[in-house]
Amino acid sequence: MITRRHLLKSMAVAAGFSLMPFGRKGWVLAAPEAVSRRMIVVLMRGAVDGLSVVTPFMEPNYYQSRRSIALAPPGQTDGLINLDGNFGLHPSLATVMPLWQNKSLAFIHACGSPAETRSHFEAQDIMETALLNTATAQQGWMNALAQAIPDTHASTRALSFGNTLPKIFTGRANVATVPSGITSNASNGAENPRMQAAFEKLYSGHTELNGLYNEAISSRETLMNDLQNEMAASSNGAPRGDQFVVECTKLGSMISRDQNIQLVFMDVGGWDTHINQGNAKGQLANRLSQLGDGLAALTTGLGAQYQNTAILVMSEFGRTVAENGNAGTDHGHGNVAWLMGGDVKGGKVWGRWPGLSQGQLYQGRDVAVTTDFRSLIGAVLSQHFALENEQIGNVIPSYQPDSGLQGIIAV
Repeated sequence: MITRRHLLKSMAVAAGFSLMPFGRKGWVLAAPEAVSRRMIVVLMRGAVDGLSVVTPFMEPNYYQSRRSIALAPPGQTDGLINLDGNFGLHPSLATVMPLWQNKSLAFIHACGSPAETRSHFEAQDIMETALLNTATAQQGWMNALAQAIPDTHASTRALSFGNTLPKIFTGRANVATVPSGITSNASNGAENPRMQAAFEKLYSGHTELNGLYNEAISSRETLMNDLQNEMAASSNGAPRGDQFVVECTKLGSMISRDQNIQLVFMDVGGWDTHINQGNAKGQLANRLSQLGDGLAALTTGLGAQYQNTAILVMSEFGRTVAENGNAGTDHGHGNVAWLMGGDVKGGKVWGRWPGLSQGQLYQGRDVAVTTDFRSLIGAVLSQHFALENEQIGNVIPSYQPDSGLQGIIAV
């Protein structure tokens, strides 16, 4: 049944106003309060290879560990874009270089969760609740943030892009959802058809060898199907990169028209590159190109609102330093996070780089975590929203400030 309150609320939303309580009985229309600070969070579901996003080309072990998927140093054909003489940006991300050059884009390397899990779903839950033990989680940290900062009384104050409400936004505060399209997870052919045809012809006259060959092919196909299924599942329903560009363009336009939008969550999938990851070209390069195009479109659409916006881009964990036998990478640990915005102290790779020599790797295989992702979120809440440590603790339990992030946002 449509009640008078529901009718009034629908009319208010359509008119660009919100409803606020007036005394104990009844409601009055009120203009939403102006947003002075805004935050957009982008979660790259599937564990992006941070060593390909921001590459430590000064590390010999990087090239020794990645014989076929390493990115060439700056200055070479299809080489990295030099950031600071030590790190290089993937060439497919050239569209965000103007943000680096105007010092509104920073990277935080060796960032991630101290949890040991290599499960996509567990790690994503940790990142969305800011709790290492997610069994005790009652809400997502962005919903807790909505409760911690002054309510603007706008129906569009908190937005989640996607067809279901993500864990990061679950809780008492109201959140509006913006439905998004989901593209199919197309299979990436891991085998060379011409090579297969040649082997089939070679073994066709030998019954025993042909049987062994067919058995090996069957096992290989089973393995590849399992990997493809995992890669699809790791996206957890998030749209692929082409849809991300559309959504970023949409969001920039929405905020330019409705400046009451304050907290936004978006996700993008397709980063679980176990097979044929590629280097300057290939599946990862294609997805990074779409990511960069989307973020560039978002900042363009924000216009003057970019100045008071903080955009945080993260992934649940990184990938192994060494490539695997399928010219891809497996689940790792430390990763690279992005922070963008008008007040961000960018043009710098933040964090304490741990190194890639064998003794410096986490469990002998991964980039170590030297910056807890919760401390990075806390730094944004402290420096961007001016929250006190006690308030931040209500959003991020067990929050510990990181002195190495002091000044990453200069308001």
